[in-house]
Amino acid sequence: MTSLPHVAPRVAKLTALSVGVALLATACGGSSTPTSTGSTAATAAGITCPAPSAGAGAGASLATGDTGPVPAATTITDTPLKIGSLLPTTGSLAFLGPPEIAGVNLGIKEINDAGGVLGKSVEVIHRDSGDTKTDIATQSTTALLGQGVSAIVGAASSGVSKTVINQITGAGVVQISPANTSPDFTTWDDKGLYWRTAPSDVLQGKVLGNYMATCGAQTVGMVVLNDAYGTGLAKNVKAAFEAAGGKVVAEELFNEGDSQFSSQVDKVLAAKPDAIALITFDQAKSIVPLMTGKGVKPTQMFLVDGNMSDYSKDFQAGTLKGAQGTIPGTFAKEDFKQKLLAIDPALKDYSYAGESYDAVNMVALAAEAAKSTKGTDIAAQLKAVSESGEKCSTFPSCITLLRNGKDIDYDGQSGPVTFSDAGDPTEAFIGIYQYQDNNTYKPSKEEFGQL
Repeated sequence: MTSLPHVAPRVAKLTALSVGVALLATACGGSSTPTSTGSTAATAAGITCPAPSAGAGAGASLATGDTGPVPAATTITDTPLKIGSLLPTTGSLAFLGPPEIAGVNLGIKEINDAGGVLGKSVEVIHRDSGDTKTDIATQSTTALLGQGVSAIVGAASSGVSKTVINQITGAGVVQISPANTSPDFTTWDDKGLYWRTAPSDVLQGKVLGNYMATCGAQTVGMVVLNDAYGTGLAKNVKAAFEAAGGKVVAEELFNEGDSQFSSQVDKVLAAKPDAIALITFDQAKSIVPLMTGKGVKPTQMFLVDGNMSDYSKDFQAGTLKGAQGTIPGTFAKEDFKQKLLAIDPALKDYSYAGESYDAVNMVALAAEAAKSTKGTDIAAQLKAVSESGEKCSTFPSCITLLRNGKDIDYDGQSGPVTFSDAGDPTEAFIGIYQYQDNNTYKPSKEEFGQL
């Protein structure tokens, strides 16, 4: 096979990470950088985080660069573009499925409303990814490949993607995940066919580790899911927190499928950390009550994208009030939320909806740029449509530029999307959110970082 531009530097590692935002220098109630490593009782940590940014989450609309009616396709394909989705409707990440699927469906609708790709409507086929406790992802992938998809959006879980990435890329099909964050994929031997619109956990880990230090925590305990996602994120959180002068005093692992977490909770609390990072999926539903039942204040708990969910029906009011957490991606803009709600009126959160929407748009634009719906041809153009051209942020505006012979630089709903040679975003936002009295969360701050 001819080497694609995406393949040659595949062994390149993530380089220096710079987080150029005011948050890390913002003063808190207490020292913004730990000054000692002495333990503080978890029930009396006195963590005080920076106040939310003014207008956080208000969501100004992205500039679209619309240029009027979309010109007709200059090349008409014999094989319409067919995209599969491999996203969770069951399993421990099922709460992420609805916003991701809505993002995919919104992207497909807008593409087809604009005339489709290469003169033909785009078809989407949805399949459940399940989680790593089942073989659903393999079965779904086999079904999608059997139906002739050129690209698969998913999986959400890094652990699930590891079970199917070779199957997908080995078939010459693009895999583009809206939510995989494990650093392992940066150097995966994927024949140039694996991409993602979510940043590596090198970035989320640095943001969360620094943020806990900014809030005055000098010691941290962690409860961590023992898989590619959990251990990878925990490693980067620990590195950032300790680089800021703090100390991780406990790190307790559990496995997917476990239902009892008392041992991990007891060991973490025995170390008397100032703050506790819960790096889990929906196991947080069981872990949080164990924590609060032993006197941990919600303001001491920091969650991550794997468990940032609506807990209004799971916990008594106030259980999580003041707890905070991180989700990669910029805050969902109000106009985008309304479009998603028109697709799925039952949506309660918007985690990774922007990344899913962007994944669909970028596959469609790359197909147009390649004048082909073949997976390997699409992959060869994904980096090109993400950089060094005229900026645009919707399919109609971008396709108009492409059909007028111009290079494009797609910036989407998840923020700027500029791919590295390894298929990773080279820059991204990380949102910090805070839980309210009803155990739902609201935007608090955004951080922008480069990889």
